[in-house]
Amino acid sequence: MGSTRHNRARAGFTLIEMLIVLAIIGIITLVVLVSQGSFNRSITLSNAAYDLALALRSAESYGLAARVPVSGVTHTGYGLEFATGTHTIFFSDSYPAAPSACHPTPPAGASAPDAKWGDCVYEAGQDSIVTTYALNNGLTVSDVCAYASGARYCVSAGTLSRLDVTFVRPDPTPFMAKDGVYNASAPITSACITLTSPQGGARSIAVALTGEIDANVASCP
Repeated sequence: MGSTRHNRARAGFTLIEMLIVLAIIGIITLVVLVSQGSFNRSITLSNAAYDLALALRSAESYGLAARVPVSGVTHTGYGLEFATGTHTIFFSDSYPAAPSACHPTPPAGASAPDAKWGDCVYEAGQDSIVTTYALNNGLTVSDVCAYASGARYCVSAGTLSRLDVTFVRPDPTPFMAKDGVYNASAPITSACITLTSPQGGARSIAVALTGEIDANVASCP
């Protein structure tokens, strides 16, 4: 009889030990799944941020190389139009013909070889679209901010609707236009584009007037 009690007690302890082991396995599995999800989200956001940063670099490269999208057009700028949503337009700034608000008439006149076309903004139906970048995996541009002379304009604050960042030779300094208008008297000196994931998390891309592009910004200032 004593042996029977001993066996029952041993069986009870074995069951408890199994339940404890299963609980530990369950906790570890949950931690791994949560960590994996967070890691995947972080990687996806980082990749998207670097893709947009590379798109800006491509616009800079195209602009400095003075690619000619249309016969007869000289010194054409290239840029990206940023607004909230899932798409960003990469365009050639060939409209209007030189000069414009952001590209004054050179000393030799509007027909001089160094005259620059475009107005530093994307004009739908006029400027050519090089490509349209689409964000995947549910990612969106959730906010766009522009900064000028101590002022801060953001889509989230209702003080900005869109931002155009354009590059044209001979230097890498970007022309940044707020709400479809380039203001030479109060130019935008820096900008920040924020990407967010539906699973949570955000990553931002900063653009400076010096031409510096940073795809590893935790948040916009």
